[in-house]
This record gives sequence, structure tokens and C-alpha cells, in this order.
Amino acid sequence: MDHAEKWILFPENIGEYLSLDETCLSNGDLYTILTNKAAKGQKGALVAMIKGTVSDTVIEILNKIPEAKRKKVKEVTLDLAPTMERIAKRSFPKAKRVSDRFHVQRLASDAVQEIRINHRWKAIEQENKEIELAKNEKKKFIPEILENGDTLKQLLVRSRYLLYKREVKWSPSQVHRAEILFKLYPDLEEAYKLSMDLSNIFSQSKSRLIAFKKLALWYNKVENLELKSFTTISKTIQNNYENILNYFDNRSTNASAESFNAKVKALRSQFRGVRDVSFFLFRLQKIYA
Repeated sequence: MDHAEKWILFPENIGEYLSLDETCLSNGDLYTILTNKAAKGQKGALVAMIKGTVSDTVIEILNKIPEAKRKKVKEVTLDLAPTMERIAKRSFPKAKRVSDRFHVQRLASDAVQEIRINHRWKAIEQENKEIELAKNEKKKFIPEILENGDTLKQLLVRSRYLLYKREVKWSPSQVHRAEILFKLYPDLEEAYKLSMDLSNIFSQSKSRLIAFKKLALWYNKVENLELKSFTTISKTIQNNYENILNYFDNRSTNASAESFNAKVKALRSQFRGVRDVSFFLFRLQKIYA
């Protein structure tokens, strides 16, 4: 395999504000992508694309960019992965590292969904027991119908999307469904409110000091409720709090990297996969570098 399949590098495209992310090309092969935000996903956006996410490998390639250029980088946005943190820190020593707020919020959303799914499995298990009991007693199984017309199992399935949205965006049927859901599962309501509170900190805090104080109060709520998933999230935030708080300086996100990632996936889909990696990277180079 020549280096055209392992990495492509364009030092001339480097700018002061960069995004660092990863994408999958084919067969689960991951590539680390570095993009220049100033190019807005157009020509000149691609700075580097390197096979794998092993920090030492990526750092070795990025260090081929002249040190003077790398030291001019002011900010790098990235996700919460320790490997990305190490790459940014070693490759761009003068740059401020900003953890993407949406990755943090996604953790909270995933925690809410995890609780919902756990309740759903319990509901399925309980229904199976009731069906078995009805068979043994030679009776027809009739599931309990809730006041909105859902069975318990349906309630937990159909509540998925409302738990991602703010209450003000719920439809009337979702409001009714949420009332029933939270009455039956108070822990799910607590988790939902914690997730929304975290989202509000990012959207409403006007400075890093205000955000820092609000996050401290949010930690206290998490400790008092003792929800395992959110305890894990709070520890993750504490371990990355400096990079997370950096968001409130310029309100920078990794949206440009996610957008570029989507373009790579769209190109991959257009050609029904990646059969020739070198040629695929060549096309990316021609379009975005």
C-alpha cells in the first residue's frame, strides 16, 4: 500500500481555525480528517486525511506541515475522544482546543434513551410472562391499554422522538404521551430534565464563567438523583471541562467537520462504496483540496 492510500496532506490549506474528526470509508476503515473552517466545506477545506485514529501515526503525518504554520493555528474543534485531544495538543501547540458541544449533548440524549430502552425490555419481558400465564390458564391474552390508546410497550417505543425535543416543540399527542410516560417512569422524567438542563447551559450561557457556575449546579443535581448514566457523563465533562468551557469564548462547534463528513459519505454513496481507496482520495483531493 503506497502513502496515497494511507494519507493525503495539503499544508497550503491550513488556517487559523480547524476542525478535527474521523470518518469511515469502507469495511470499517477509519480516517482522521483535518479541515479548514474558513473554506466552508468548499475548495481548500481539506488539510489532511490520514488512515486510522492512532494518535502517534496521525501526529507524525501532521508534523510534516511546517512548524511555523502549525503554530499559527488559533483554535481546533474536536470531539471528546482522548486520541483527538492528543493529536490537537501535539500538532498545534499554540491552539485552543474546543470540545464540540453537540457531542456532549448527544451523551445526555443517549443516556435518556438508554433508560427508556431498559424500561422497554422490562415491559417486553413482563408481557411475555403474562402471555405465557394466559396460555397456561387457557385464556386469551389482552394487553392493558393506556388512556392514550397505547399499550405499555407501544408507549415506550413511541416516546423515543419526544425525548429528543424540548417540551415547547411537542405536539398535543406527544404532550399526552409524555404525561403518561413520566407518571409511570419518574426516573425517565428526571433524566429528560437533566438532558434539557445541559442543553440550556450551552444555548443560554453568555460567558464561560456563567457556564462554569451552571455546570457546577448541574453536577449537584446529577449527584442527588444518582442516575448511573448521568454520573458517567458528569465525570466525562469534568475530565474535559477546560475544552468544553472554551466553547463559550467563540461558541465554536465541530459542525463544519460533521458537514464535511456528510459530503464524504454522500460521495461514497454516489459511487456505491469505496472500491479503490487511492482513487477515492484522489477525487476528494480534486474537489476539496
